[in-house]
Amino acid sequence: MQAFKTDKEPTVDGEVIGDAVWQTFKPVDQLWQTKPNSGFPASEKTEIRIIYTSTTFYLSVVCYDKEPGKLVVSDARRDAPLDNTDSFLFILDTFHDRQNGFVFGTNPIGIEYDGQVDNEGQGNFSNNRLQMGTIGGFNLNWDAAWTVRSKTGDFGWSAEFSIPLRTLRFASGKDQVWGINFQRNIRKTNEIVFWAALPIQFDLKRLSLEGTLTGLDLQSPGNLKLIPYALGRAARDFTSGDGTTVKPVGGVDLKYSITPSVTLDLTYNTDFAQVEVDQQQVNLDRFNLFFPEKRPFFLENAGQFTVGSAGEVDLFFTRRIGLGNRGEVIPIIGGGRVSGKIDNTNIGFLNMTTRAVDEQDIEGQNFTVARVNQQIGQRSSIGGIIVNRQSTSVSDNYNRSFALDGKYGIGKKATISGYVAKTQTPGETRDQTSFKLLNSYEWNGLRATLGYTQLGEGFNPEVGYLFRSAYRKPEASVFQQVRMNGKYGLLELRPHATYRSFWNFKGFQETSYLHVDNHWVWVSGLEIHTGINFTTEGVTKPFVISRRNDVTVPVGTYDHREAQLVLMTNASKPFYISTRSILGGSFGGLRYLNTGTVGMRVGKKFNSELSLQVNDVRLPDGSFVQEVLAARVAYSFRPRINLQSFVQYNSEEDLWSFNIRFNILEQANTGLFLVYNDVYTEGFVRNRSFTVKYTHVFDLLKNK
Repeated sequence: MQAFKTDKEPTVDGEVIGDAVWQTFKPVDQLWQTKPNSGFPASEKTEIRIIYTSTTFYLSVVCYDKEPGKLVVSDARRDAPLDNTDSFLFILDTFHDRQNGFVFGTNPIGIEYDGQVDNEGQGNFSNNRLQMGTIGGFNLNWDAAWTVRSKTGDFGWSAEFSIPLRTLRFASGKDQVWGINFQRNIRKTNEIVFWAALPIQFDLKRLSLEGTLTGLDLQSPGNLKLIPYALGRAARDFTSGDGTTVKPVGGVDLKYSITPSVTLDLTYNTDFAQVEVDQQQVNLDRFNLFFPEKRPFFLENAGQFTVGSAGEVDLFFTRRIGLGNRGEVIPIIGGGRVSGKIDNTNIGFLNMTTRAVDEQDIEGQNFTVARVNQQIGQRSSIGGIIVNRQSTSVSDNYNRSFALDGKYGIGKKATISGYVAKTQTPGETRDQTSFKLLNSYEWNGLRATLGYTQLGEGFNPEVGYLFRSAYRKPEASVFQQVRMNGKYGLLELRPHATYRSFWNFKGFQETSYLHVDNHWVWVSGLEIHTGINFTTEGVTKPFVISRRNDVTVPVGTYDHREAQLVLMTNASKPFYISTRSILGGSFGGLRYLNTGTVGMRVGKKFNSELSLQVNDVRLPDGSFVQEVLAARVAYSFRPRINLQSFVQYNSEEDLWSFNIRFNILEQANTGLFLVYNDVYTEGFVRNRSFTVKYTHVFDLLKNK
């Protein structure tokens, strides 16, 4: 596709067909189905045009629809999922490295959806514990400054995107080539179509199969932004007997483009995203839970610092900076980050310093991270990382991590990837090394992996994340998608098997998991998953599985089987449900896990979802029931003005939490936030707070 340079800027109002600026240029209009009929042309016509000026990248799309009355809009919030709504997305690979990119999207009412892709979006197939975090290849929490407007009519719907060039990262020069692909979702037929056609198991993030965008003659307009925030918080801790405290807080971030592709970010008194709350989780094993990073400063280019195995072994995890093990805030004095790309080399350097908290006996710390990754060809790379935590008051209180990682792409279908790492902790004499090797193959609906991971008994990346410690782990998986082409009403079948096993260094098997399943997917959007799990848990030390009920799992080896059943209705409908049930043995007894979610939407503005997870566990040492309830309700007055509430209950802690938030958003998810939080335990108020926060982007080079 060709982009056209112009001196005439379009009026960004969603009107494309009647805009003379757009009609001057020829569109691309042929998209190809991946679903439901792979390889067939799209059932509806789509016209896409790209133009640009010296400061702005513009894209217009006209999504023609023969039945515009059947357009589906499921959510009006910024970054709301676009899977279950009529929508349009595109990805820009501005360095044409076929690995990394920026995703932008919208729906017929013009919501803003954006994210960063690293390593073609590849995460860890064997671990599904992530909650939209900054690891795993796709960073949805990244928010950029740009504008989109949409319009509906008898023709269908259209949209215009206006993206300032300073929002993107690219190399200046003439005759540039960017990678690009487009995706349109047509919900009335459950249709997904792409401009650069993709095999059935891939999505927009598969950049090695992207198309190309030519005609680009770009010079960086420069980038210098100040992003200050001011926050006032009235809070009361009812357990301490103290009265209400009122505390104003302020800070600022600075963003400066050293070169068009390398950015300097500085922060003082870092914004802790106080408007966000973590989702409650129940831990029924003896390993670590994962909570995602949400603080704005740490989100941009987060994928460049990722080394290890996403969600299982991460050498660097930003949530370790300024947050304690229980989520308590440790003030960050300030710091900086340099990140970007020089030719085919990705670079990243970060340095942060936190204050001491004397009343909690927490020392001040300095954190330094250096990362480099060299791309070799289209799908191969080699890199390394150094992570250092150093107490600012005690010289021998430190932790360091060193790692080399790499990936070798074999054609378009196979990869060999892995890492080798070592940590340094004072006084630790056990093996502090770790490594992983993973072979994978993906093509024509088949995905197969074979890998091995080992963590030494002393391996401890304190500024990283470990799901569990000290193990040897072989793993393998086979996943096949079989298209049924509507036979018996089925879209596809997905038979698959996954195996992983954890052994300690004495040859004792601590965990074994074999999952055999088939997904039955209907053209209507209905899915049923039928599976069986064969599990082994070897417990070397007794652990408390329920503190509230004083239930302990003793030492022993427990072999069990579990039946698993999942049902999901079409989530693009105004009312939908999903359920997941696991019934079988657990630690010498029985476990009945039932999770249900009910969602309801009214029109384009009201969206609600209620989820309940119930674990009924019956063990030789005692029985208990653990429940986690989560209820979300959102009303969007406009895509940038919305009211949200999030209510949670955790029976293990007998804890109710209430979060109510009103947002008036500006660019890059900044703006005014009014937030009310309430926490109850055992029927009594534990703490309560009301927060007013305002953050704004000052673009100091906007008119230059």
